[in-house]
Amino acid sequence: QVQLVESGGGLVQAGDSLRLSCAASGRTFSSYAMGWFRQAPGKEREFVATISWSGGSTYYADSVKGRFTISRDNAKNTVYLQMNSLKPEDTAVYYCAAAKPDTYWSGSYYDYDYWGEGTQVTVSS
Repeated sequence: QVQLVESGGGLVQAGDSLRLSCAASGRTFSSYAMGWFRQAPGKEREFVATISWSGGSTYYADSVKGRFTISRDNAKNTVYLQMNSLKPEDTAVYYCAAAKPDTYWSGSYYDYDYWGEGTQVTVSS
């Protein structure tokens, strides 16, 4: 069993930055990949970024590549999402997720088996 708690969301203006954090407990954090997803009103949940268990490999959605950075601190059982140059279209609830065992990293919703409750990010124009 894994518990995930996101924090760091808020209301910002276009061009601003935010850093989201996701604190994990339960399963050995350093043994599984992590991901960030987001869901805007009326839209399906979409992949944002993923990171391997060691932090050595990362992968991003095209819409955030070059603006967002995913990282992890295994000593603190925490994964981060640094979001720069935010745009109004980044407005969504952001969820962190823990990947299933033996998943190196993944952009697929179906490869994750634990999810946080989400944190709201709102970007005004």
